[in-house]
Amino acid sequence: MARPREFDRDTALQRAIETFAAHGFEGTSTPMLLEAMKIGRQSLYDTFGDKRSLYLEALRRYSEESTGATLSAMFASDRVLQGIEHALLGFVDDALSGAAPACLGIHAITEFGTSQPDVRAVTDAVGHRTLLAFESRLRDGIERGELAADLDASAGAQFLLATLSGLKVAARGGASQAALHGIVGVALRALSP
Repeated sequence: MARPREFDRDTALQRAIETFAAHGFEGTSTPMLLEAMKIGRQSLYDTFGDKRSLYLEALRRYSEESTGATLSAMFASDRVLQGIEHALLGFVDDALSGAAPACLGIHAITEFGTSQPDVRAVTDAVGHRTLLAFESRLRDGIERGELAADLDASAGAQFLLATLSGLKVAARGGASQAALHGIVGVALRALSP
């Protein structure tokens, strides 16, 4: 008879997310994962499969939660620029307060680029979802006259996605809150009519 699992799967997965976000896939050893997740080797394999399977599950979970929080903040306000500001500053404030670990999604992109189809599928899906949301929000702003009528919503969405990615890299590099807020301010002014 198999022994019952003696750990909380979601807690263990969250600890794996934090470990992978801090060290990347290659920089994270199995012993590091076992220690961080507070589980044994057999529990890791029985519950999550191998390190690669765990990494992909961690990346998917992190991406869904992170993107969900960003998009919720963006659509929480009726005013378009205010919603975009909340989305960008929400990430900044979480990153600086320690409430959010280093961005596993950005780490995956910088570590693997486009070389691993399974990783790329996750990062592409998240990027596409975020891009569509930014574009939808910008189109709303243009239609309501909150943004310049000649703003290219598609290019603006690409700009915002690049800004968000840049904020994540800058935060990981130790940028101050003032510097990150300044970046957000410049981005918002670029969209203003």
